[in-house]
Amino acid sequence: MAQRYFELTDDMNSSDRWLLGDPIDEQGNEVRTRQFMSGEPTRFDGRLRVPIYHPGSALDFSIADTGGFPVVTEKVARVLVELAPGDVQLFPVEVESRPEAYFLVNVARLVKCIDDEASTEVLYWKPEDGRPEKVGQYRDVYGMRIDPSQVGDAKIFRPWGWRVALIVAEDVKEALERTGATGLSFREVTGPGRQRVEQQSLASYTDWLRQVDAAREAFWRTLGELEETAIVPIVPGGPAWPGHRQAWRVIHRAERRLLLVTDGLSDPFPGHEAPSVGFGLELAIETDDAVKDVKGSWVFLILQRVANEVAEHERVRKAALTGQLTMEVSGKGMPKSLVTGEGRVGVLLGLESHTLPGHFTTPCGEVRLVTVKALLPSELAYRVAHGKKGRDELARRFAESGEEHLSRAKRRAVV
Repeated sequence: MAQRYFELTDDMNSSDRWLLGDPIDEQGNEVRTRQFMSGEPTRFDGRLRVPIYHPGSALDFSIADTGGFPVVTEKVARVLVELAPGDVQLFPVEVESRPEAYFLVNVARLVKCIDDEASTEVLYWKPEDGRPEKVGQYRDVYGMRIDPSQVGDAKIFRPWGWRVALIVAEDVKEALERTGATGLSFREVTGPGRQRVEQQSLASYTDWLRQVDAAREAFWRTLGELEETAIVPIVPGGPAWPGHRQAWRVIHRAERRLLLVTDGLSDPFPGHEAPSVGFGLELAIETDDAVKDVKGSWVFLILQRVANEVAEHERVRKAALTGQLTMEVSGKGMPKSLVTGEGRVGVLLGLESHTLPGHFTTPCGEVRLVTVKALLPSELAYRVAHGKKGRDELARRFAESGEEHLSRAKRRAVV
């Protein structure tokens, strides 16, 4: 009987769970996470600390922020080293405000095993993508399936060309489940998968896109005066969106408010058996600050950077779909009033608004409209210090003040 393998990710079904940041060394500098994602043995001397950037319930297994590597408790670490001692390295880490022992897991095995034909869809970097160092590598893998005959004796490994994935053998999965560890989520990557629909014609998919575009545009027009021309990059950057196209729309609203929205995160995925709503959401940021050049504005930068996080990290998407989420993005090019001492800008996703509906409908299904609000540094610090209660209190105060989801570069902090 063929060995079964599973992709291991962290469980994002709880909106009250914590999210971890990238590790920091003893000097307070962020550690380059690439060395823990190479699929090879590495070395690190010194003590690591992992910050909590979204407070909540602690888990035994978590994926660090942008790093994509696990941070685990001792009971998870014990299973990994017992069943796959040659496949992993453990580095002790201190998790902010937690007394128990945690370990950063470096998966030190890389296996060329992705089955392109059995996977739902695979995309490769091309010369025209403007990333010559990545040409020939996977850009995205949907519905991944692997060929077990190529795995050999590896128990825990990363697939060659798609190192963001972490794969474990069935006996490792079962041993982890027996511990009762929290935060684990498994998806089988062997056996029959959702086959690509070869007979789906380009014309039919284009027709679905046309219908979705029409539905979204009709919805955008209910929110205000929609500019006819979308903002579309000449060469899409960052992680791929579902329909492999990126666009933003500009909507002028009452009281001289400017609303920017993503236009494509809810595109259906091509090649799937049935049309989908893509990531199931679109993002919206609104301001009443004067904006002369939308494409060069700080509000557009925030929306772009949040969209990149949503497109790249499934756990961020799930959190955004199920409730509110606090996160940080780069503060480069942002107003100084919004930037923390660490050069970051905090944002709160999912605030309710009495002027923006929370959902809209397309022919492929319902889509959530997720608001993006820029936080002042003191508000972000309050959120971090008080956890979920702090987030709820911020939301209450934003609603009480009447500004709700509105983003401003200069305003009075609510805490």
